[in-house]
Amino acid sequence: MKKFVFAVAALLATMGAAQAQAQTRPLHGVAGLGVSFGGDDLATAKYTNGHSQDIKAGSGVYFTIGADYRLSQQFSVQGTFNYHVDTTSANNGNIKFERFPLELLGYYHVNNDLRIGAGLRYVMDPKLSSSGVASGIEANFDNTTSPVAEVEYFFTPQVGMKVRYVKETFKGKGYYDVKANHVGISGNFYF
Repeated sequence: MKKFVFAVAALLATMGAAQAQAQTRPLHGVAGLGVSFGGDDLATAKYTNGHSQDIKAGSGVYFTIGADYRLSQQFSVQGTFNYHVDTTSANNGNIKFERFPLELLGYYHVNNDLRIGAGLRYVMDPKLSSSGVASGIEANFDNTTSPVAEVEYFFTPQVGMKVRYVKETFKGKGYYDVKANHVGISGNFYF
């Protein structure tokens, strides 16, 4: 029993030391998963059971990978590459709106648990596509740059939750200008 207690105590001490060391490093990787809501309707999928689902220019799920650099006690910057997609699918077809945003944000740390940030989002290759019975719903939009504002709360130094707002418009040849303004919420892991 004494060996078990000693092993647990040693493990906790090692984890505490590792966490303290991680907090002093200025550069961290970041990975996250989020969901967004908003934007104009791009297409509507109608199912045989009578239900339907809209594909929206600002909605969907997004995956994030990047780096976070702590400049000082009060300021940090974060650069990320993202995949943002809104999709619907059935056995006989699908509709998908996907885009690849690069983001650069600066943050002010209110305290150890809360920071507010703003920056820019450059969206590459925004594209609406379809297949199967939904074929023919296609549109390619121009790359665009948009402002981002967000707040992040840290549950631990490694786990944060962001709430954000993006003001975005997509323009395409032969297609009307599409408002993609959206609100997003995501969970992020820092390593």
